[in-house]
Amino acid sequence: MSLNPLVDSRDVRFVLFEMLGFDKINRFEHFAGFDKEVFEDTLTLAEKIAMAHFYPSNAEGDKIGLTFDPKTSEVHVPDALRPGYNAFIEAGFHSLSLPAEDGGMGMPMTLSFSSQEYFNAGNTSLGMYGASLSGTARLLMTFGTEDMKKRYLPKMLEGVWGGTMCLTEAGAGSDVGALKSKAVKQPDGSYLITGQKIFISEGEQDMVENIIHPVLARIEGDPEGTKGISIFIVPKYLVNDDGSLGERNDMACTGVEHKMGLHANATSTLNFGENGKCKGWLLGNEREGMKIMFQLMNEARTFTSLQALAVSSAAYMHAATYARTRIQGDSAVKKGAKAPIIEHIDVKRMLLYMKAMVEGMRMLTYYLCYNQDVMEASKDEAEKEEATAFVELLTPLAKAGNSDAGWLVTAEAIQVYGGYGYCQEYPVEQYARDVKVFSVYEGANGIQSLDLVMRKILMNKDMRNLAVFKNRVAATAAKAKGVVDDKYIALVEKGIAKVDEMVNMMGAALMSKKIGQVLAVATPFQQAMHMMVLAWLHLESLTITIPKAKELVGDLKGAERAALLEGNDEAAFYAGRVLSSQFYIASEFPKFFGKAEAIMMNDPAPLFASQATFTGSPKE
Repeated sequence: MSLNPLVDSRDVRFVLFEMLGFDKINRFEHFAGFDKEVFEDTLTLAEKIAMAHFYPSNAEGDKIGLTFDPKTSEVHVPDALRPGYNAFIEAGFHSLSLPAEDGGMGMPMTLSFSSQEYFNAGNTSLGMYGASLSGTARLLMTFGTEDMKKRYLPKMLEGVWGGTMCLTEAGAGSDVGALKSKAVKQPDGSYLITGQKIFISEGEQDMVENIIHPVLARIEGDPEGTKGISIFIVPKYLVNDDGSLGERNDMACTGVEHKMGLHANATSTLNFGENGKCKGWLLGNEREGMKIMFQLMNEARTFTSLQALAVSSAAYMHAATYARTRIQGDSAVKKGAKAPIIEHIDVKRMLLYMKAMVEGMRMLTYYLCYNQDVMEASKDEAEKEEATAFVELLTPLAKAGNSDAGWLVTAEAIQVYGGYGYCQEYPVEQYARDVKVFSVYEGANGIQSLDLVMRKILMNKDMRNLAVFKNRVAATAAKAKGVVDDKYIALVEKGIAKVDEMVNMMGAALMSKKIGQVLAVATPFQQAMHMMVLAWLHLESLTITIPKAKELVGDLKGAERAALLEGNDEAAFYAGRVLSSQFYIASEFPKFFGKAEAIMMNDPAPLFASQATFTGSPKE
């Protein structure tokens, strides 16, 4: 196993094959043509490309950034990113999990996303270009007409055309129903599109010849709000019947955002129909725009969870490497000698925190992806229903929880470096800048919290999603008996009981039509539930790692144990994972109960706050 400075490849395999049993996913007819050897080869190739092309371009892309030419409306992507994009496309990673019947490889989403961890740990700005292409292609495969598929998919699958998601508008933001973009039907069945979209990732860029934009707009005369929204395919260049490029569509990029991070990713403002000639074609049926777009949105939210994991992993791995080589302070191991800071207890604590969080984020993201695969592939209705419940419950938790956690993990990485971590000569300050946006885009985390509490729990029929989760936690606790120390099991079981208390309190408020009380605690509850999910997954991990660690390490202690772990990678892996899971449950998860106590206090302060409460800000 390679010593990757960005991703723990051994842990990737542990989660996939030992926790999830992913190598047995070929039990489903849908994935019958794939086996563990194929999965291993794919992961190895992803790692090689990421290390050869993505990682070397990360700092340079961040430093150089994008070049926008207002005369031509073109955006130039740093040249350093091109070899990585080309290698990614040539290896087929953009089509890895796309349906085989439409030209994709038809592999599981779990494999695609675990491969993407390497790419996004290497350069997440670059990783986004391929992900947007994949998402748009999948949208066309699912909802596009035969003409759309014939016209757009071949070049997209070649990777020479890109894709986006055009949703956000300046006056709407998270309130999608307030969008102003308009579509007017033409005699030939096309539509003339007018409007402006902002914050469009990869909205304009020169690594591809054409860009296919899915655009949300309201057909003239349709009702206000989200129910009146449709979705249209709007190409940058019109495409002739023979697949060749025609004239440029009436759309233009008016600028790119100057962001805190992700400097090499083209976050664009796009104007449609300034001359009244922007042509688009309806995707799916009229007024089904939100339903169709949510396929792309849910995939994007899972990808955001993956991005947060990947950047956090890179920050943690760099911090651990730095701590081994930075000499400062007296050694506790050898008298009179100076020590690498990794010997200092507080540094060990920081690294254990990061390790436990990254491993938890990985388990959550992969578990979500695996259930998406089961949901799509299983023909057993009970199995499909259970997988669907997990996907619904875990999607907002993975997106919001992991993106919030990524900000904390990258901050801790800076702390390990000390003053150097705050300087651009070292990589971790870029990771902190890059990771922050993940809590903001693809539906800000407050939106995810409301989705979790209202749609995925309280308004879910019989609270089925939560019941499936609680049953799985109970099964893990039962399996842990006699294997894991009772104190860790008891904390997880106590946590589930506290979840019931919080849900019952919010349910009673909802039944009493005190919706404000629910809204006030939605985000704290989401944060608490993320902690609960990670505690459960770490407990599940311990049921595997404790027996393996005992088998490999036995009862060795002190110098003998240290010597064995130094020379035996497998023993070190399992022993290390036991420690990080125990650390999370015993040292991090207890904070869950303080958050739960605050939620149960149900303090009304947020309900009574008014604009006058928040003084000291200049009026705009």
